[in-house]
Amino acid sequence: MIKTIDRFLDHQTMYRLVLYYLIALLGTAFVLGFFKLVPHDPVALAFTAGLMLAACWITNRIFAVVFQVPANNESVYITALILALILDPVAATDLKGIGAVVLACVWAISSKFILAIGRKHLFNPAALGVALTALLLDQPATWWVGGNLPLLPVVLAGGLLIVRKLRRLDLVVIFIAVALAMTLSTTEPSQYATALTETLGSSPLFFFAFVMLTEPLTAPTTRLPRIAFAAIVGFLFAPNIHVGSFYFTPELALLTGNLFAFAVSPKGRFVLTLERVEQSAVDSYDFVFRSPRKLAFQAGQYLEWTLGLDRPDNRGNRRFFTVASAPTEGSVRLGVKFYPKSSAFKQALGTMKPGSTIHASQLAGDFILPANLETKIAFLAGGIGITPFRSMLQYLVDIHEKRPIIVLYGAETQQDIAYRDVLDTAKRELGVRTVLAVAKGAERGQYPGYIDARLVRLAIPDYLERTFYISGPQAMVKALRGKLLAMGVRRSKIKVDYFPGFA
Repeated sequence: MIKTIDRFLDHQTMYRLVLYYLIALLGTAFVLGFFKLVPHDPVALAFTAGLMLAACWITNRIFAVVFQVPANNESVYITALILALILDPVAATDLKGIGAVVLACVWAISSKFILAIGRKHLFNPAALGVALTALLLDQPATWWVGGNLPLLPVVLAGGLLIVRKLRRLDLVVIFIAVALAMTLSTTEPSQYATALTETLGSSPLFFFAFVMLTEPLTAPTTRLPRIAFAAIVGFLFAPNIHVGSFYFTPELALLTGNLFAFAVSPKGRFVLTLERVEQSAVDSYDFVFRSPRKLAFQAGQYLEWTLGLDRPDNRGNRRFFTVASAPTEGSVRLGVKFYPKSSAFKQALGTMKPGSTIHASQLAGDFILPANLETKIAFLAGGIGITPFRSMLQYLVDIHEKRPIIVLYGAETQQDIAYRDVLDTAKRELGVRTVLAVAKGAERGQYPGYIDARLVRLAIPDYLERTFYISGPQAMVKALRGKLLAMGVRRSKIKVDYFPGFA
C-alpha cells in the first residue's frame, strides 16, 4: 500500500498535489452542502470559488506582464482555492461581499510582486489577503474548512499525502505540539477535554498545518530554522495568545513566522541568462547560465527553476533541479537528462538559445558535505543523479580539500556516463576513487551491472564506517537505501537527495 502511494506521489509535482487536494476539499464541501452537512449554500460556494479563480488569474496576468516574470498558473489556482476555503462564500447579489472577496484576491496575488525583496515574496499570499480584509474591511477569515467534522477525513487524508510528499513531518508535528501545548497552558484544567476536542475537531489546525505552514516559498529551507519556524507559528496560533488587547489569528501567526523565515533563509530570486549548452552524456546536457549577482549556496543544494510556457502540461512550468556547478565557479550550471517523451518544461528548456533567461529561486537542501572533514563518505549515483556530486567534487578540487570519499556511479551504457572530466580530476588531485557500474557493455575495471550490495562490499570494505549519499532515480534511491539498511548501515548514516517537487 505504501509503495503504491509513493509511486503516485513520485509522479505528481508538489504544486499539482496541493491543487488536487484543494479541489477535492472544495468538491466535497460542495456535495455536502446539498445535504446541509456544511453551513454554506453550494451555489454560493461555487460562485465564490469561480469569482476568486477569475480575480486571482486576472490579477496575476497583469502583474506578471508589468514585472516581466513568468505567470505561474498553478500557484494562482492554489491561492484562489485556499481563499475559497477560508473566507465565507458570498451570494451573487451581495455586492459588498463580492467586493471584499475580489480585494482579498487582488491583495493576495499582488503581494507576490509588490511585497517582495530580490524578487522573492515575504508573506504567504492567502494569509496576507485575509489579514488585510479583516483589518481594512472588517471581513475576517472564518477558516470554515477546518470547522466542519464531515470534511475532517478529507482534510486529514489529503494533508498526510502532502506531508509525505514534502517530507515535512517534523514541521507539522512541532507546530501541532506547540499549538496544543500553548492551548492547554492557557486553559483551565477542568476544560482540557473541551479545548482538545475543539482544537482537533473544530479548528483550522490541520488544514493550516498541511497547506499554509508547508508553503515552501515562505518557510525556512533547512531543518533547524524550519523547526524554530514551526514553534513560533504554533505558539502564536493558540487562540488565547495576545499582546495586551491584541489577539493573534491563524493568518497573523503565519505572517509573523514568514518574517522569521525571510530573516534566516536565502534571499531573492535570480534571473539567469543562458551562456552555452554542453553535452555531458548521451541525452544529457548542461545549461550554463550567467547570474546578475553571486549565487551563495552549498554544494549539493537545489533550486526551483521557472520558465514562461505558453502551453504548460499537467506538470506545470516549475521544476526542482540540483545546482550542478560548484559554489566556487563563476557560472550556474543546470544538468538535465532528456527522455523521448519529455515534459513541456524540458521541451522549452531544450529550445533555449544563448541569451535566453530562466528564473531560479527557493534555494534549499540538506544534501551537503558534512562539517567534519574526517568523515568517511561514499557517493552512490545513478544516471544524471551524479549532478550533486559533480558540484561537491568540483568544489573540493577548487579549494584543494581532500576528504575520504569513494564514488560508485551506475550507468546504463558507456555513453551515459557524465562528468568524466570532473571525476578524473578529483581522482588525480584529491585521490577520490570512482568505481563505474555499467549495466550494458562494461569495460575492464568496471563493474558489470547495477550498484548492489555485492559492489558495495567489494569496493567499500569499511562501508559500516561511512556516511552514504545516494542520488538518482527514485526507484534506485529507495532500493539502495533498503539494501544498505539490510547490510547493517545505520539509518542516520544514509542521506538521500530529495526534491519537494519531484515528478
